[in-house]
Amino acid sequence: MIVLHQNNHLTSKSFNFKKMYIYNVTTNIELEIEKDWLAYMKNIHIPAMIATGCFTGAKLTRVMVQEEMGGKTFSVQYAVSDKETFKDYYVTYAAGLNITLDEQFKGKYVSFQTELEVLGDFY
Repeated sequence: MIVLHQNNHLTSKSFNFKKMYIYNVTTNIELEIEKDWLAYMKNIHIPAMIATGCFTGAKLTRVMVQEEMGGKTFSVQYAVSDKETFKDYYVTYAAGLNITLDEQFKGKYVSFQTELEVLGDFY
């Protein structure tokens, strides 16, 4: 990385990087369930996902654009250390965790999942 100093002098800075993956779940919810859905995600669902041991952490974010379909859209990004862990999550835990979420909010949300490879972290 190139760093520009106050005196306009450029220097190079390197970053340490460990290969990581992200399991991203984007969800559009109906407005009337927002408070309950957020509480459920923060207090039950995300901790249950972390408790599987498949994920090293998670970020819950709000998508800042207005959706044509209405509602509000959120993204949860779960950090995963390797591809084998994705497979373990799907085989062992995904169905049960999805059923539990659907029992709470069936018909009031739509989700899609994306697996991402992290190419670099720059802070």
